[in-house]
Order: sequence, then C-alpha cells, then structure tokens
Amino acid sequence: MKTTFLKITALVAFVAFSSCKDKAEEAETKAAEEVAVAKSTAVTFKADTDKSIITWKGFKPTGSHEGTINVKGGTIAINGDTVESGKFTIDMSTIEVTDIPKSEEGNANLQGHLSGPDFFDVTGFPTAEFEVTGFENKDGKSMLSGNLTMKGETNNISFPVKTSVDGDTMTLTSETFTIDRSKWNIKYGSKSFFDDLGDKFINDDIELTVNLLANKA
Repeated sequence: MKTTFLKITALVAFVAFSSCKDKAEEAETKAAEEVAVAKSTAVTFKADTDKSIITWKGFKPTGSHEGTINVKGGTIAINGDTVESGKFTIDMSTIEVTDIPKSEEGNANLQGHLSGPDFFDVTGFPTAEFEVTGFENKDGKSMLSGNLTMKGETNNISFPVKTSVDGDTMTLTSETFTIDRSKWNIKYGSKSFFDDLGDKFINDDIELTVNLLANKA
C-alpha cells in the first residue's frame, strides 16, 4: 500500500514538473503606463475579427486545458516596421475549450466555469482591452508592450511579436507567452490566495498566443 502511494505521488509530481517546464516564459508585467500615440505618418489598420484570434492554455498538476478567445475589434497604427499605437477589445464571452470534444459534457462544464465568477466573470466583465504603450527591439526580438485590462484590473505586459505588411493587410503574431492570472484578481484554485489547496490547485500561469490580421482602414 505504501509503495503504491509513493508511486502515485511521484507520478503527480512528475506531471506537475513537466507541465511547468514546458510552459512559455512569463510576459514582463508591471504597473500600467501611458498609452502610445501614433505619428501623423503612421498607417492605420483595422482588425479583421473573423481572422484574428487568441489561443490560451491553462495548467494544473494533472494536466492542462486549452482553447480560444475572439478579438471583438480594434485598430493598430504602423510606421514602417514599428507599431506606434493600437487598441483592441477582446470578447471574453467567446471563451471556448478545444481540447475536450463539444459533444462531451466536460466541454460545457469547463467553459461555463471559466465564464463564471470563479474565473473571468464574463457577465460582469464581458470584454478585456489591450492598449499599446510601446514597441522596441530587445535582444534581437520585437517587444510589444501594452496595458491589459481584464476583470477590472490593469497591468502592463511586454511580449515578443512578429509583424508584416503585405499591401493593405498586416499581420501580428506573438510568440507564446504566459501571464500570471492572480495579478488580474482571478483567484479560483490559486496558491497566491489560498494555502490549503494541496494538489487541487490550478497554476496561476496562463499561456497566450496572439494572432492578429488587420486591413488598411
């Protein structure tokens, strides 16, 4: 009996360690900053909401779940290869779970939990917003910074992106990065707020990847 218990404990620890090890780097997070203003020479592009999407992945000791969130709208101003300003609205009510088939009850249960007050509370906070505050080259990468407002809390985050312009279309794709949900007051199952969770906790880190397509306004 003792041997079986030790094996199970070791397996849970291994899965948790593997999950943490495989996660992307956390975005630099700090207090909100002044929003960037584009020069008059910048070209403005409007988000194509049918072709822009954010993918997410959340972790717990026994595995992970993943899905998507839609971009509701927004604009971005480009000057050459530089992002000068931008503001985007994220439709939190469109949270979907993609790792569980929709035909299974677990899909609706998880989606409902994420949409409820324990997590993103989409009734009280139906949208999130990202406003550009800066863009710089750092260690060979283009770093986009902006104020992310979610569930009534605002923090500034910085993460690597690649941008390209082809005629009247521009694309912005981020590297996969993580944010610490506890900094946006998302408390459920978080060790940052509760000490008695044992192995029932859910990691604070949420992986995100931004895929934006925009057309010349």
